Amino acid sequence: MNRMLVPIFGLFLALVTLLAGVQVEARTIVDMDGRTVRVPKKIKAVFGASPPITSIIYAMDPSLLVGWNAPKRAREDREYLPGSVRSLPVIGGWYGQGQSANMEVLIKINPDLVLMAGWQNFNSTKRAEEALKRLHKPVVHIRTIEMPRYAETFRFLGKLFNREDRGQRLAEYAEQSLAGIRSAVKGVPDSKKVRVYYAEGIDGLFTECDQSMHTELIRYAGGKNVLQCTAKSEYGMRKTNLEQILAWNPDVILVQERSFYQRVFKDPRWQNIKAVRNREVHLIPRAPFNWFDRPPSYMRLVGIKWLANILYPERTRLDMAKETREFYRLFLHIELPDAAIRKILNK
Repeated sequence: MNRMLVPIFGLFLALVTLLAGVQVEARTIVDMDGRTVRVPKKIKAVFGASPPITSIIYAMDPSLLVGWNAPKRAREDREYLPGSVRSLPVIGGWYGQGQSANMEVLIKINPDLVLMAGWQNFNSTKRAEEALKRLHKPVVHIRTIEMPRYAETFRFLGKLFNREDRGQRLAEYAEQSLAGIRSAVKGVPDSKKVRVYYAEGIDGLFTECDQSMHTELIRYAGGKNVLQCTAKSEYGMRKTNLEQILAWNPDVILVQERSFYQRVFKDPRWQNIKAVRNREVHLIPRAPFNWFDRPPSYMRLVGIKWLANILYPERTRLDMAKETREFYRLFLHIELPDAAIRKILNK
């Protein structure tokens, strides 16, 4: 062999060996939408395409996260997150209202794979998959919205990330949480169900249909959403008015915005509503991730206990300080002092 060709031939053999090794280190899976996907055997870095997915990656293993979809609120969120993830970059994502990821930053970070929610019919999913072609990384679909599928999702991720014990522990909690509340509120007749208004926006005048994914927790906790309709979009935020809320006269009001919560008991326009008169207006816990909505995530597994305890305290009889401590220990890798629990529960 020509001596000049020896180094070139050696380099060629090394490249072939390297590529063969890469192939050996890959495996084929079937994701939660039945799609066949080739993924790395060892997964060390994952990008979640929307906030519910990013939070579920965090629950499985914070070290897998490569970035956030939106900035973390300095006081309400960051104190419940370890320093290793506080400084992660904000990459963006696809979750309605024209949101998208910063592809230049994502390409530079170069994650092993991307997780997406399996919303096949939503335009945001189609836009995301088109944009992600530039990344040349596997895209895996999971389920993060439907509460009955959380256990399945955790077990799937346990296998995907080679953390099966972790996935099993979280799946068991999900199953027990749902089953326990279903049992507690089972048999409540429709005429006796607690009627709930979900107040969004700084004036409390935006809400969601009972069939929306944003209010799924009300149904699972045994309540009845006062707005009976089908959502026109995944984003929601349906405008209403005070006259309509007076007509509904809800038993309980759930509030997203602290500024509205701090005003509602003093605002004379709201005083004739049953929930306000009876002090049954409740600020939704949201640190470091929301317990109810925006985004609807696995945090609802403790949120369902919180809400059922509000709606039917005689049926559930839960110690929410204890429940909060155990949930945050298991899912969020943090040991909460009593003061932090009171703060989270808005006590």
